[in-house]
Amino acid sequence: MAGDSTAPWVRAAGLAVGYLADHLLGDPRRWHPVAGFGRTAAALERRSYRDDRVAGAVHTAVLVGAATGLGIAADRLTRTRPVARTLVTAAATWAVLGGRSLGREAAAVGALLDAHDLPGARRRITHLVGRDPATLDEAGIARACVESVAENTSDAVVAPLVWGSVAGVPGLLAYRAVNTLDAMIGHRSPRYRRFGWAAARLDDLANLVPARLAAGLTAVLAPLVGGTPRGAWRAVLRDAGAHPSPNAGPVEAAFAGALGRTLGGVNTYGDEVEDRGTLGDGPPPGAADIARATRLSALVGVGALVLAVAAAAGRFGGSGAGGPNLPVP
Repeated sequence: MAGDSTAPWVRAAGLAVGYLADHLLGDPRRWHPVAGFGRTAAALERRSYRDDRVAGAVHTAVLVGAATGLGIAADRLTRTRPVARTLVTAAATWAVLGGRSLGREAAAVGALLDAHDLPGARRRITHLVGRDPATLDEAGIARACVESVAENTSDAVVAPLVWGSVAGVPGLLAYRAVNTLDAMIGHRSPRYRRFGWAAARLDDLANLVPARLAAGLTAVLAPLVGGTPRGAWRAVLRDAGAHPSPNAGPVEAAFAGALGRTLGGVNTYGDEVEDRGTLGDGPPPGAADIARATRLSALVGVGALVLAVAAAAGRFGGSGAGGPNLPVP
C-alpha cells in the first residue's frame, strides 16, 4: 500500500540515505548517540559489575534489550508513516556506521608515517587500536592500521548494513549496542574475562555472517587494488584460523591476501600478549599500503550497501516488507 511504511522501498531507501550521510558527513561531532550509549553502559557497570558471567550476561541483556526496544518503539511509531520511517532508518544508519571516520583516521596515520613523525603516528594510532603504541615502530604502526581498517570494515560498515537490511532500525541499534559492549568489556583482561564473556560471545554471533560477507567482498574486489581474488581466498582458507578471533581472522586474512602483504603477529595490550598468527604472504605493509587498504575498505562498503539495499527491497527472494515483528539479534 502507498501508505504502508513496511513497503520494501522504505527500509532500502533509509539504508541508502544513511550510508550517504555517513559518507558525506562522518560521525556527528557532538551528542553522538553511540558515545551516549557508552556513557550509559559505563555508568551501569559501576553498579552491576561482579566478577562472574551471570552478572555480565545480565548487564549485556539489559543494555542490548534497551537499544532493541528503542528501535522497536521507533518502528511502531512510524508504522503508517513511510517518510518518517525512512528518515528514522536513515538517522539510525548514519549513527551506527563508521566508514567515513575509519577512513579519516587511517589517512591521518598514513600521513604521519609519510612525514616520518613516529611520535605523532603512535598517538594517532590509539584512535584505531588498543595495543600499546610504545612498542610499535613505523612498520608496526602500518600493520596495526591496516588490520584495524580490515576489521572495522566489517564491524563498522558491513555488519550494520546486514543487520539493518534484515531487521531495520531494531537490528541497527541492537547490533551497535552489542559491538560497543564488546569493545568496552569483551576483552580478556583480568577484570573482564568473566564479566565480559557474554558480550564477547554475542558479538561473535552477531558478526558471524557479516565478517564472511566482508571477506567475500574483499576477495571479489581485490583486483581494484592490485590484488587477485585467488590470493585473497587462499589467505582466508589457509590463515584465518590462526587468528584468535573467529570473525576478525577471515576479514584480516582477506585484506592481507588482496593487498599482497603479511599481517598478523604478536600484539601487546597492556599486560596481555596476543599472537594473531601469520596472515597472507609478501612483505609487511608500509605507509603506502594504508591508502590501498582504505580504498579497499570503501569499495567493500559500497558492495555491502548494494547487497543490503537489494536484500531490504526483497530482491533475494523475500518480500522485503519486514516490519517491527522481524527477529532482532
